[in-house]
Amino acid sequence: MKFVHITALMIAAVGTQAGAQQLPKSGSISIHTGWKASGEALQMADKVMQGHGSVVGTSFNDKGSGPLHGGPAICFYTFHFANGVPKNKGFCSFGDADGDRLFTEWQGGPSADGSGTEGLNSIVGGTGKYAGIQGSGSWKSRDVGPHGNHLTTQKFEYRLP
Repeated sequence: MKFVHITALMIAAVGTQAGAQQLPKSGSISIHTGWKASGEALQMADKVMQGHGSVVGTSFNDKGSGPLHGGPAICFYTFHFANGVPKNKGFCSFGDADGDRLFTEWQGGPSADGSGTEGLNSIVGGTGKYAGIQGSGSWKSRDVGPHGNHLTTQKFEYRLP
């Protein structure tokens, strides 16, 4: 029975690799991610707060399938909030169903329309189909409920070697 189980796992792994999605050499990927945030903030001076934390969630390709669809997402962030103006920075990892990862460095602040925060992702690397990837793209996030729940839309313009 153990042999049958191991054989089934091997066939599933080979089938997953054979069905692994390839990316065009350049293009764009649009996703939306639901997040749960946790972190810590400290009052550093009058009207100045600083903090750090992480967000975890799942990303979905806006087309309903394709790159980064249904994969795990995790970001680490830091922020500086002075005189009512936030500045945010961090790093993220976005995955997909194939187990491949895309890594970003990001920064941002209040959105122009006041509905949340927005900024720029710079792609800093990847694994699997994302190996050697370069590019950047915008993101926009808003609170969608109590307890640190956020929804972020993102678009990456990329190129592969």
